[in-house]
Amino acid sequence: MRRWCRLVLILPIIALGLGCADAIAQNTTITGNATSAPGNTTISAGNITTPAALLDSRSPASTPSSLSSLGISGNPGAVNSTTGTGWLGREIGIPADTGVRVGGVWVGDSNWLMSGGLRPGNVTYNSLLIASLNVDLQKAVGLKGASIGSEFLQFNGQPTNTVAGSVQGYNSLPVTAPLNRSELYQLWWRQEFFDGKLILRIGKTVPTIDFNSVVRPVPESDPNASIPSVSGLTYTPLYINPTFIGVSPGYYNSAYGVTATFAPRKQLYLSYGAYDGSGAQGTQTGLTGPHFNGHYFQLLETGYAWELGAQRKPGVFAVGGWLQSGTLSLPSGLTQNGAQGVYAFGSQRLWFQNPGKDNSGLSAFFQYGINHAYTLPVNQYVGAGITAFDLVPSRPSDSFGAGVAWSQLNQNIFARHDEWMLQAYYQAHLFGTAYFQPAVTFIPNPGASPAAGAAWALTLRLLILF
Repeated sequence: MRRWCRLVLILPIIALGLGCADAIAQNTTITGNATSAPGNTTISAGNITTPAALLDSRSPASTPSSLSSLGISGNPGAVNSTTGTGWLGREIGIPADTGVRVGGVWVGDSNWLMSGGLRPGNVTYNSLLIASLNVDLQKAVGLKGASIGSEFLQFNGQPTNTVAGSVQGYNSLPVTAPLNRSELYQLWWRQEFFDGKLILRIGKTVPTIDFNSVVRPVPESDPNASIPSVSGLTYTPLYINPTFIGVSPGYYNSAYGVTATFAPRKQLYLSYGAYDGSGAQGTQTGLTGPHFNGHYFQLLETGYAWELGAQRKPGVFAVGGWLQSGTLSLPSGLTQNGAQGVYAFGSQRLWFQNPGKDNSGLSAFFQYGINHAYTLPVNQYVGAGITAFDLVPSRPSDSFGAGVAWSQLNQNIFARHDEWMLQAYYQAHLFGTAYFQPAVTFIPNPGASPAAGAAWALTLRLLILF
């Protein structure tokens, strides 16, 4: 009976956004993958890519209003520089030809720790709101290749991962304290050069959107062949490689810095980024201004995309490295001067159910990362997953998938050697741009404490793009 009562507690979140979602549905048309002319933006399942710069997610504000109905990221705030569909701007009467785009996303969930962890039976709730304003300056004032963007973030949550004893995090919404925050999430200027082959962006950004991001859509020549959002998993390792934890800015601790992407061809890119690295000292960079005090975080990444076989199945592989400068320390007194690491990721379309007709089928991804830091929580990580699109009869916009994450833990911090995590989810399209997503997670050996038992958790998540 107590378990049924828990279910009753977590069901209200489903209804919380239905009124908003219904209004959005009345003003949003789902028309599949909408692709504009070469060099402009491509909308693929809620994630925005720029074909002229393979994996550069810093798209201009001039995006089509249509949105693919084939699955979205389980946490759009962690993978999109430009969130939402632009519905809000159209609703308040902003003409599309002005270059001004106003949109955003709301994500809410309830989490029931069914057994194990540190507090079995605990129920937690999280709510994320991101409001986005972007201006295509070429349309607005005739400044070729330029755009500006800003985002406001409001998060109100609870220590979902802490009560489960999870180091990696089975829920990507709550990160670090404070768990109730209002912040300027992004504020940047983006400039294209040489017909989009070189792209610079400067300002307050989210480096994990641009680097080591396996979840972004894979670009391709045929929109019907795309891998949309590579996965809708809700666990944290999909959005930040655990070997980055403790040094890299990301959701929701964005940071000031500069990103440069060189893409001589659509299939090939090289990216470099340098950012405020004071997060390694515990500074909440999302809530404060820049702190250029000797702690800097730099990354270098290169990647290549392809289309495999007669059916032109798209795939991508990337490899990169990072460098954190400054003194890093633990409460025990252990210190080190800087830290370094390397990583790789990739994704591949495995199968088309209806080649050349639609996007139904299977895709897979993998992730890897390693560092030799004495003061960071995770020293090595391996992850993989599989996603199915449009395989349920009469549910063309639904997707489902599973993933596994393994992290080797730092023995200077944790008693357990490693942590495994397995998660499966089903993302159901409700209507318009509203999705409901249940996920079940099993953590056989929560790493935060040897006292934490094998944990089973249920997450119910509602996502509304606007």
